[in-house]
Amino acid sequence: MSRGTSVTFNKWFGRGWLGLGYLFLYVPIVALVIYSFNDSPIPNQWRGFTLKWYAQLANDQEMLAGLWLSLKIAFMTACGSVVLGTFAAFALVKYKRFFGRTMFSGMVNAPLVMPEVVVGLSLLLMLVSVQRALGFPERGLFTIWLGHLLLGMAYAAVIIQSRLQDMNPQLEEAAMDLGAKPHQVFWLVTLPLIAQSLMSAWLLTFTISLDDVVLSAFLSGPGSTTMPLVIFSRARLGLNPSVNAVATLIIVVVAIGVVAASYAIARAERKRQREMADANRN
Repeated sequence: MSRGTSVTFNKWFGRGWLGLGYLFLYVPIVALVIYSFNDSPIPNQWRGFTLKWYAQLANDQEMLAGLWLSLKIAFMTACGSVVLGTFAAFALVKYKRFFGRTMFSGMVNAPLVMPEVVVGLSLLLMLVSVQRALGFPERGLFTIWLGHLLLGMAYAAVIIQSRLQDMNPQLEEAAMDLGAKPHQVFWLVTLPLIAQSLMSAWLLTFTISLDDVVLSAFLSGPGSTTMPLVIFSRARLGLNPSVNAVATLIIVVVAIGVVAASYAIARAERKRQREMADANRN
C-alpha cells in the first residue's frame, strides 16, 4: 500500500468512526424529538403527526412544577458554582504556597471522583443532623441547591483553573505597573481574559444541575420534586409521550443557549484578537 493510499485510508477510516460516534450520540435524541409528535401513545409505533402531547404538557402541573424547580435550581447552581469556582481557582493558581493547599486542592476536586451516591448520602446525613440540632434546613430547594453547588463548584474550578494557568501573567503585571490597583486589575484585565471559561463553566454546571437525579433524590423533600425525578418516577410505570414533549422543549432551549453562547464567545475572541493586532501595529 502506497503512502498516499495509506493516508487516504486513515483519513476516511477516522471520519467513519467519528460519524458512527455522532450517530450513536445523536440518533436517540433525534428519535425522541420525532416521537414527541407521534399520535400513538406507544413510543415505537408511528400513527401520525400530532401536537396533542404538547397540549397535554401545558396541563401537566406536576411536570411543569418540576421543570420550573429544576430551572431555578440550575440557574442558582450555575451562578454560585462560577463564583465559588473562581475563588477556588484563583487560590490554587495565584498562591502556590499556603497552609493546607494540598488538602484544599483535594477537597475541591473530590466531588469529581467520588460517586454521587456517596456524596448524596453524606450530605443527607449531615443535613439531617443539622436539622435535628437547629431545626433547619428543611429538605427542599435549598438542600438540593447545596448538593448541586458542591458538585458544580468542582467542575467550574477545573475549567477556570485551566484558563488561569494558560493566561499570561505579564498582562496583569503591566496593568499594576501602570498604576492599577489589584481590584482594578481583576475587573479590567483578568475578568475579560477568563470570560470565556466563566461562560463555559456556567453552561456546564447549569446542564449538570438540570440533569441531576442522584443528588436530587437524596436531598429533595415533599413538594420539591425536580423534573428528572418526575420523569424517573414515571418511567417505572411506562413513559407517557408527554415526557418526549418536555424533553424536546429542553433540547431546543439548550441548543439555542449553546449556539448563542458560542456565538458570543467567538465574537468576543475575534474582538480581542483585533485589539491585540491593533496594539501590536501601534
